[in-house]
Amino acid sequence: MKIKTMLGVLAGSLALCACSVMPAGSGGANDSAVAAAEKLRVAMVDPDQAVLSALVADELSYGHSGGRIDTKASFIGDLVAGNSDFVSIDISDQTVKVVQDVTIIRHTLVAKTNDRGVAGNVKLHVLQVWQRQGGAWKLLARQAVRPPAAT
Repeated sequence: MKIKTMLGVLAGSLALCACSVMPAGSGGANDSAVAAAEKLRVAMVDPDQAVLSALVADELSYGHSGGRIDTKASFIGDLVAGNSDFVSIDISDQTVKVVQDVTIIRHTLVAKTNDRGVAGNVKLHVLQVWQRQGGAWKLLARQAVRPPAAT
């Protein structure tokens, strides 16, 4: 009976190690995915096609809060052309969940924009899915939603 109990505790401990949730910057296997997400934030404010291309998976599905879906080519193209122009992006309330070669990052994004020359402000809840591909973290999927209205 004791061996079964010990094996159960060991199995539970291993399961917790394989899938963890922690605030960003708390160390561990998520650091490189969090670093890649920060590089992406910087590259969205100051677009560089080579940097963006290195951070984004070829299979990217990038969902906007208004329902539009971008591919890798359209996401990078709109940033480089200035159609999607972030003046600043601030991230808060970030959580990170690592599951093997996938990292799920959730955060609140507050940004100043200048899309096609029209100034704006945006606040979004964002889900990013990062996948380790060839030793590098790549953004595989992203979905943004508007926060619920305050009551």
